[in-house]
Amino acid sequence: MLCDSVSLQLAGAADGDIVLAPDVRRHVDECLRCQAELAQYRKLLRALTAMRDHRLFVDAGLLDEVLDAIRPPAPVHRIHRIGDRGRRAAYLAGAAAAATAAGAAGALVIASRLSGKARLAS
Repeated sequence: MLCDSVSLQLAGAADGDIVLAPDVRRHVDECLRCQAELAQYRKLLRALTAMRDHRLFVDAGLLDEVLDAIRPPAPVHRIHRIGDRGRRAAYLAGAAAAATAAGAAGALVIASRLSGKARLAS
């Protein structure tokens, strides 16, 4: 059994959401890598549970500091801006295309059902 296929199930097994299949459980019992990964998930779960009631109060200027740090150094300019009319036209065109596609799909379903009944009758 490959550890990669087992590792996808270990996070759910750590908190009891899923029960491992017997062959997967045997693998985890024998594989040190999977045991370590399961232990890390359990440790993370304990840490998150301990932090559940912890409230963090931050300085009022922290948001501005973070935004200043992640803003690009040069100003960003939009190349093309769609006005309200252009945006409405794009929405209407999209809705018309979706309605056309839905109508075509419905016609195909009806045609396939009718041809299936015609084959049964002959």
